[in-house]
Amino acid sequence: MTPETTAPLVQLEGLRFAYGERELLRGIDLTVRRGQVVAIMGGSGSGKTTLLRLIGGQLRARAGSVKVAGQELSHLSRGELYRLRRRMGMLFQFGALFTDMSVFDNVAFPLREHTDLAPELVRDLVLMKLNAVGLRGAASLMPAELSGGMARRVALARAIALDPMLIMYDEPFAGLDPISLGVVGQLIRRLNDALGASTIMVTHDVVESLQIVDYIYFVSEGRIVAQGTPEEIRASRDPFVHQFIHAEPDGPVPFHYPAAPLAESLMGGTRP
Repeated sequence: MTPETTAPLVQLEGLRFAYGERELLRGIDLTVRRGQVVAIMGGSGSGKTTLLRLIGGQLRARAGSVKVAGQELSHLSRGELYRLRRRMGMLFQFGALFTDMSVFDNVAFPLREHTDLAPELVRDLVLMKLNAVGLRGAASLMPAELSGGMARRVALARAIALDPMLIMYDEPFAGLDPISLGVVGQLIRRLNDALGASTIMVTHDVVESLQIVDYIYFVSEGRIVAQGTPEEIRASRDPFVHQFIHAEPDGPVPFHYPAAPLAESLMGGTRP
């Protein structure tokens, strides 16, 4: 069964969101099917992380629909939302490990918080998750003793501790050296397939993402401006995609934030 023939796990339709009077998302349509790894790309401040928060139920949409596993989030009670969120894993930017807990206790945290499993079973599950990311031998280390790549892998083990149906990553490759980046990228793909989960990944890393994802959405000015498979993205002549893929300073995404002409500002005609 291909991803195209499976039911959507996440579906956003006409999604709108604003922080106060500033509208950030202006009608987002996005689908993540079961088993897929999907990347969301776009410039800084385009609303990518906000999309993750909306899908996780941390924020509520101003308009439109957010469905996860067929459930409309705006219709759920607090208890129902919390039960659904237990089936989601989240890897925060730079890992966000608890600095005063060991590697073992970081990974054990969601198991202890959300289950009544016996300590022996928690121990076995934690060691299995750490083994999956290649760090079973680091169980007793503290976060300060880890490299950046190791910390990200521990955070990944914690994100999959409860065998989630949906795993979300916020800039999983930020700050990693090329070797660690490649390791984490392949782990994301392999763990998604092993768990039978779906993955949503917010990232700026084009090269690594094109190697592991099934589908990519590009967000700009609150809208989906381009989308496609890695093959379609590589072949795309869309100006936005071309500018983003090739890191060009000139294109649909301007370098300068909107402002009055410089000469006018210097002459005192407008305020900075």
